[in-house]
Amino acid sequence: MTAIDQAKIVIVSTHGFEQSELEVPLKKLREAGATVDVATPDGQAIKGWDKDDWGREVPAEKKIADVSVSDYHAIVLPGGQINPDMLRVDEDAMTLIRAFVESGKPVAAICHAPWLLIEAGAVKGRAATSYPSIRTDMENAGAIWKDEEVVCEEAIITSRNPGDLDAFVSKIIEEVQEGRHERHAA
Repeated sequence: MTAIDQAKIVIVSTHGFEQSELEVPLKKLREAGATVDVATPDGQAIKGWDKDDWGREVPAEKKIADVSVSDYHAIVLPGGQINPDMLRVDEDAMTLIRAFVESGKPVAAICHAPWLLIEAGAVKGRAATSYPSIRTDMENAGAIWKDEEVVCEEAIITSRNPGDLDAFVSKIIEEVQEGRHERHAA
C-alpha cells in the first residue's frame, strides 16, 4: 500500500493527446500529493489536441526509453485519436506498457488509449471501457466492454472520455493506494 502523497506516477504520451485527458490527471494527481512525470518518445514537450484543433504544449520530464517500472507506482495513458495510434507502434512505449501490465501495478487508459492495452495484450477476458468508436476493437481483442464512466479489473483502469475524468482520477488514486494487484494473464 502506498499513500498517494508518497506515490510516483508516469504519464506516457506523444503529440495529439486529448488536452484534458493529460492535463486533468496531471493536475489532480499532483494536487493529491503524487509526484507525476510526463514521458514522451524523445523526452521533449508534446502538443495536445483540444477538441477540434491543436492545443497547448506540455513539458516532459523523461524519455519513455529511460522510464523504469520499478521507479513508479502507476502509469497513465491519455487518449485522443492521434496519441495512442502513434504510441502503439512505438517499441519503447509498448515495452514499457507491457512491463506495467505484467508488474501488477495500476495501468490507467482513457478514451482511445485502450488501443495501447489491446496492443499490450491486456484486455482479453477483462471488463473494460473506451471511447465508443473503438468498442468493436476492444471486443475483438476479447474485452468485456461496458458503457460506464470507469471500469477497473485487477488495477487495469479504463474510462470513456473527458466527461469521465473525475471518476478516472479518483479510481487511479484508489488503486495506487491499494498497491500491486495479482493479475491473471489476458
